[in-house]
Amino acid sequence: MIEKYLKIINDSFVGYYNYLISEIFTFSWHNYFWALIFISLFFYSLELIKPWRKDQPKIRHDFWLDGFYMFFNFFILSLIGYNAISNVFVELFNDFLALFGITNLVAISVESLATVYKLLIMFFLRDFIQWNVHRLLHRVDFLWEFHKVHHSVKQMGFAAHLRYHWMETIVYRSLEYIPLGMIGFGLQDFFIVHIVGLSVGHFNHANFKMPLGPLKYILNNPQMHIWHHAKELPKKYGVNFGISLSLWDYLFKSDYIPYDGRDIELGFENDEVFPKTFITQEIYPLNKVK
Repeated sequence: MIEKYLKIINDSFVGYYNYLISEIFTFSWHNYFWALIFISLFFYSLELIKPWRKDQPKIRHDFWLDGFYMFFNFFILSLIGYNAISNVFVELFNDFLALFGITNLVAISVESLATVYKLLIMFFLRDFIQWNVHRLLHRVDFLWEFHKVHHSVKQMGFAAHLRYHWMETIVYRSLEYIPLGMIGFGLQDFFIVHIVGLSVGHFNHANFKMPLGPLKYILNNPQMHIWHHAKELPKKYGVNFGISLSLWDYLFKSDYIPYDGRDIELGFENDEVFPKTFITQEIYPLNKVK
C-alpha cells in the first residue's frame, strides 16, 4: 500500500514539473501561466491609465512582494509539494470511501446540461462555498492568523489579490473538494470558471474605479472590497466577504459601504508589527498557532 502512495508522490512531482515547463513555453487557450500574466498586465494597465487613488505610486508599496506571491501561490507552491500532498490525500479519501463500497463521489451529474448552464452552476456554487470559507477565515482565530497575510496590504492594487498564506489554499481546496466533487464537472469547465474568478479577483483589488450601476448588487468590485480591507470596521469579524459575487453579502446582511472608501486606512489592529518580508510572513502564523 505504501508503495502506491510513494508512486503518487513521485509522479506528482515529475508530472507537475513537466506541466509547469510546458505552461511556460507553450501558448494555448487553457494555459494558466500566460493567462495570469496577460490578466495581470490588463488590470495593471487600467491602474496606470485611470487610477482611482491618483496619489498612490505606480509601483506601489509591496508591489514586487505581491508579484512574487502571485507566482508562488499559483505555481511554485505546487512544485514544492502541494500538488503531491493533495494527490495523496485525494487517493486516501477515495480509499476511505471504498471501504464503504463508494467508488464514485458524483451524486449529481451535470454533463447532460448545456455548457453555459454547467458553467453558471459551478461558478455560483464555488463562489458561495468560498464566501463561507472566507467568513471562517475571519471568525476562527486559528485561521485568522494565516489570513492576516492577505490583510497586511497597506496600498491596494491588483496583485494584492494573490497575497495569501499557503495554508489558505489547503483550507479552500479541502472545503471545496467534496461539494464540487459530487457534481460532474470537467477540467475544461473548471479552467474557465477559475480564470473568470482570477479576473474578478484582480478587478476587486485593483486601483481602479468603474461604476457598475445595479450590477454592484451581484458582482464584487473595488469600491466594495476596499472596505473589507479597512483597518477600522463596525463589526468584529469584518464585512464584504464576497469573492467574485457581492450577492451573498447583500443577501446575508454583511454588506458595508458607508461612503467612498478611496483613502481609508487598510490593514488590521497592530499591523505595524506584522512581518514585512515573504519568509517572515509565511513563518509568522505558524509561530502564533503553536
